[in-house]
Amino acid sequence: MEKIPYINLTEPHRRLKAELLEAVGRVLDCGGFILGEEVAAFEKEFAAYCGTRYAVGVANGTDAITLALKALGIGPGDEVITAPNSFLASASGIALAGARPVFVDVRDDFNLDPSLLEAAITPRTRAILPVHLTGRPADMDAILAVARKHKLAVVEDAAQAVGARYRNQRVGSFGAAGCFSLHPLKNLSACGDGGVITTNDEAVYRHLLKARNHGLRSRDECEFWSLNSRLDALQAALVRVKLPHLDAWTEARRRNAAFYRERLGKVAQTPTELAHEFCVYHTFIIQTDRRDELQRHLAERGIETKIHYPIAIHAQDAARSLGYRPGSFPVAERQVGRILSLPVFPELTAAQLEAVATAVCSFYRQA
Repeated sequence: MEKIPYINLTEPHRRLKAELLEAVGRVLDCGGFILGEEVAAFEKEFAAYCGTRYAVGVANGTDAITLALKALGIGPGDEVITAPNSFLASASGIALAGARPVFVDVRDDFNLDPSLLEAAITPRTRAILPVHLTGRPADMDAILAVARKHKLAVVEDAAQAVGARYRNQRVGSFGAAGCFSLHPLKNLSACGDGGVITTNDEAVYRHLLKARNHGLRSRDECEFWSLNSRLDALQAALVRVKLPHLDAWTEARRRNAAFYRERLGKVAQTPTELAHEFCVYHTFIIQTDRRDELQRHLAERGIETKIHYPIAIHAQDAARSLGYRPGSFPVAERQVGRILSLPVFPELTAAQLEAVATAVCSFYRQA
């Protein structure tokens, strides 16, 4: 029985190994390991890809959120609205900036429900942090309308959504800043950790260049206290090799998602995609009854799946002081027990896709 992993981290690196090693050699030969030419070149290329004026490489996606919020003057005493069903970094980035995460329930598409935003706004609210979860863009028209009405900043958590588009505009280019992760599991990944912040605001950009580097104005002058959150030159060089391949990998993910939708639509709730959306399927999440039994059924057939995420953020111990209770976010809480992420990585073969679909369907035929 062939085992089908949830993700294959070795195959894309095998195919690009010669180019990746050449990039490593380039950095070794020049000796520029911290910031420098490779990081600057990557930032320029990434900004062009996202359609923004600027991009700033940082150490990871969580730091991207924290530094972006701080660059907007958000900190202690402030509130930032976000989704409760994301990876916990969406909320921890807010907390690490000194602000309070405030959650709003989501829709069936896993993204913030804009109709609930205004009820969550208080005099302390400073920003909305929509999460483009699963690689599907949030409803930016509605979110931006609320933000404009209440004079709030919008900071996008685009960690799972590099390349996704809403009305033909790339995510990360709508708000005051966009925050990306280059974690090895992401659609565009480093061979380690990394993150990027995009912005069209020159003042924010200039601040971030210092904020990622201890708040240094120069080698010897510190303007304000800040993190050491620099993107390694080695990682920047490696991601530069991968960036030209991103669109092809995205198309493969989209083909795999389309196959699953066609095969599984009668047995499970599969992701939809509206005409003005371009989703990149970082995850392909079905919603289904008897999820745990289905996951065991697939595991017995050598098919690895994941749950993104089995505990909502407001139910984590770290969030206890926020005061939320079971039932606070009924849609997100219902999804927790029904969601299952199927393998959707670009290198899946036709036979592997068929095996996954057949195994899912066989479970419900038996049922």
